[in-house]
Amino acid sequence: MPPSDDRYQLMMQWLETDLGLAIKTIQPASTDASFRRYFRAEIGHQSYIVMDAPPPKEDVRPFIRIQGFLAQAGLKTPAIEASHPDQGFLLLGDLGQVSFLDALDEDSVDLLYESAMKSLLALTTRASILESGLPPYDEALLRRELDLFPTWCLKDFLGLEMSLNDQNILSRTFDALVQSALDQPRVVVHRDFHSRNLMMPPEEGPGVLDFQDAVVGPITYDLVSLLRDCYIEWAPQRVDAWVKGYHASLLSHPLMREIDLPLFMRWFDLMGMQRHLKAAGIFCRLKIRDQKPSYLQDLPRTLGYVVSVGQRYPEFNPFIHLMTDRVLPPIQGKISS
Repeated sequence: MPPSDDRYQLMMQWLETDLGLAIKTIQPASTDASFRRYFRAEIGHQSYIVMDAPPPKEDVRPFIRIQGFLAQAGLKTPAIEASHPDQGFLLLGDLGQVSFLDALDEDSVDLLYESAMKSLLALTTRASILESGLPPYDEALLRRELDLFPTWCLKDFLGLEMSLNDQNILSRTFDALVQSALDQPRVVVHRDFHSRNLMMPPEEGPGVLDFQDAVVGPITYDLVSLLRDCYIEWAPQRVDAWVKGYHASLLSHPLMREIDLPLFMRWFDLMGMQRHLKAAGIFCRLKIRDQKPSYLQDLPRTLGYVVSVGQRYPEFNPFIHLMTDRVLPPIQGKISS
């Protein structure tokens, strides 16, 4: 790392001076859509991950608290070996370098998703929302997330001017998506349960990462994050079959009494629309504000989900026409240019 990287120098001082560790090698492991960075360090004969979460932009305390909570529920999470919350550093166990996204293909997907859904079922059924102390995924948060789409995607990225009619269409659509989310049973929600945050191997459940933004929210949220992943896509019929199987596994849960498959599927579909509109806004924000353009390659897939799912429900026809007529064509043009 360059000598001018003050965070790196501070991190190394913490590891070598404060903790007294002999670092054999250390190199960047990954970055994500936040301000956090990760390094893979060889210490003795073991590999570890060092998280750099610069205050005040990031706070490692939720990660520390939620890690213990998820581990108690039976999920495989990285062990916290040492921490310096004030400086924003964590020394974590290394769950490996191969994510589900790296390993997913037609031959492996059923096995990997079965493992992931077993872990998700454990989170849903074993984790107490009362004991979690997590914030609610309430109407205010749902609407803040949806607002990312018109702000960062439509206005800042595409430069579109929304007419009063367009704004009314967006408002009615957002109202329906928010209400559907609020109608669902409340459970602990990981909030980023997808292929990049699930680590191989799948035996005894995948390694689960990036859980610091967990909330108490809709029961379908993590399922749609997994099955309608922004980074990899599967045939709609296959996704529907996975949803049906997961719904069957939930029927013994008290929260799911009298929740039939059509209602669960509608919740799942509309939750996905909310999540993917939010994600589209975030991808555009990453490009514009944070100079991270690589996420734009996932924008057509992400908004493609919104259109294909919305077409299942006639009440969204005006919104789908808005998307297909005014939003998707310029997005394809900007990304391909």
